Amino acid sequence: MPRPWKPSPALKASFVLHAGALLAVILAPTSWPWALALLVANHAVLTVAGLLPRSTLLGPNLTRLPAAAAARREVALTIDDGPDPEVTPQVLDLLDTAGARATFFCIGWRVRVNPALCREIVARGHQVENHGDAHAKAFATFGPGRMRADIAAAQATLGEVCGRHPRYFRATAGLRNPFLEPVLASLDLHLAAWTRRPYDTRCSDPDTVLRRLSHQLAAGDILLLHDGNAARTSAGQPVILAVLPRLLGTLAEQKLTPVTLDEACR
Repeated sequence: MPRPWKPSPALKASFVLHAGALLAVILAPTSWPWALALLVANHAVLTVAGLLPRSTLLGPNLTRLPAAAAARREVALTIDDGPDPEVTPQVLDLLDTAGARATFFCIGWRVRVNPALCREIVARGHQVENHGDAHAKAFATFGPGRMRADIAAAQATLGEVCGRHPRYFRATAGLRNPFLEPVLASLDLHLAAWTRRPYDTRCSDPDTVLRRLSHQLAAGDILLLHDGNAARTSAGQPVILAVLPRLLGTLAEQKLTPVTLDEACR
């Protein structure tokens, strides 16, 4: 069932600004340059907000776990861009060894190619969420119709394969536009970003990736890694496989428990 969409304060202000600019031009046609400048500035602000993955200007955005989860010393490992038939099974084995749970943001077309692997993620106690169907680099430029079609296609695939429809959505690279929150509301999905991002699709140095994830690590953090599209170390190993055992060891040392988003937000 869809949930109600409530425009954010920034979007409400944008609506008022547009109405005010229109009224100003009607009452004083020569004011159009000022009205146009205000609208351009407004759209620039909204565009920048969409380019900041952790921004809440365009609507609700989960960037940290709830206070109750932090009090329980929980963190969330979120793993994007899979399932990958080479990397994901090894990630699952590492998580099993540590007794850790993770949330996998999966791409629709990859799930259709690897349905058994996606079901294995769930069978081994992890959570599967929506990362779009095509994982298009131009996702943030989509209009509402195309955006909804892409997300809904992945939602249908994941629901059919996993037996449960996702609750959360993460955009490609976290980039979006003001159309996303109304679309998510219509699909009863919630936007989820992260607290710490190591850029492990581009950085091939495990030490750097680990440092970005573990520096000032705290209860309630949402950590981002990639099993799909992972960068490779100088030895050709996917970075996540070099980093994850050390990261899990760091979490254990700090008495932080990796849980799924559902467990953290219960």
